Amino acid sequence: MTDTPWWTPDRHADRRPVLLARNRIQAALRGWFAAEDFVEVDPAALQISPGNEAHLHAFATQAIGNAGETRQMYLHTSPEFAMKKLLAAGETRIAAFAHVWRNRERGALHSPEFTMLEWYRAGAPYERLMADCAEIMRLAAAATGASAFRFRDRTCDPFAPLERLSVAEAFDRYAGIDLLATLHPDGQPDREAMATAARRIGTRVAEDDTWSDLLSRILVERVEPRLGLGRPTVLDRYPAVEAALARRTPDDARVAERFELYACGVELANGFGELTDAVEQRRRFIAEMDEKQRVYGERYPLDEDFLEALPHMPPASGIALGFDRLVMLATGAPRIDMVVWTPVP
Repeated sequence: MTDTPWWTPDRHADRRPVLLARNRIQAALRGWFAAEDFVEVDPAALQISPGNEAHLHAFATQAIGNAGETRQMYLHTSPEFAMKKLLAAGETRIAAFAHVWRNRERGALHSPEFTMLEWYRAGAPYERLMADCAEIMRLAAAATGASAFRFRDRTCDPFAPLERLSVAEAFDRYAGIDLLATLHPDGQPDREAMATAARRIGTRVAEDDTWSDLLSRILVERVEPRLGLGRPTVLDRYPAVEAALARRTPDDARVAERFELYACGVELANGFGELTDAVEQRRRFIAEMDEKQRVYGERYPLDEDFLEALPHMPPASGIALGFDRLVMLATGAPRIDMVVWTPVP
């Protein structure tokens, strides 16, 4: 990092080629979505609920009415709720380049404000999104003339066929852990089984660690750095308890139709076969907010309008991709600030 402001002519001149590459990638993707008969939508960022995942942190604000009354509002962490309402309204293929906000996140791969590319296909299996991801990576590379994606000392061929690996397979291969053995038949986690497995491979286990805490620690330390090396990896079939917005797989209730896309050890996208059961969705949201209350001492309201719309939503698959990260990998930029036109102060 440098203390020189981003707006100084010399520094802007250094960043400008990457920023123009960003525009070329965005134009190429917009053209592809239009050719696929998607409608580009522009979801409102100000929402009643920013999302209901325990470890996502929102920016809060006060909306002041005409009579001076106030109401708590949030900048969304994802356009998901609004876009699913559009599916309930009758849209079938929608996409958005949405600015989103997440608190407590800043670093080489994180900015408090960033651009999320999110799209939904009504009536399509979630495997169709994997094919979309492969095409989007190829388009990003072609738009920049890149033969490889790069992040630090890691490379990935965006034109290579995707590697598809279940989370259980990845834990077995890279951590030597039988992940499904740490889940009960109904999918509920067995904390002690996970703690025993973690200790066996030398992973730190604290007294107050939950099963999910340990899963995340092993994933970050042992698994993620080895994904998307040489070719992109789809990490598929997440434990259902780690997929609050996804439907369970038909062949195993312990896992869900959720996948993440990795290149160069970097998570690029998070896709789902979407849950449309409002009762189950409410139960999962409450469980997530209970965990948020336990860990952080706060909770976010539920979007009752979203829960009301959910039963009207058709079967669909949806995905969110970190657009800035895609640009980083396609241009070889080392930090997200390098690929944002006006970085957050």
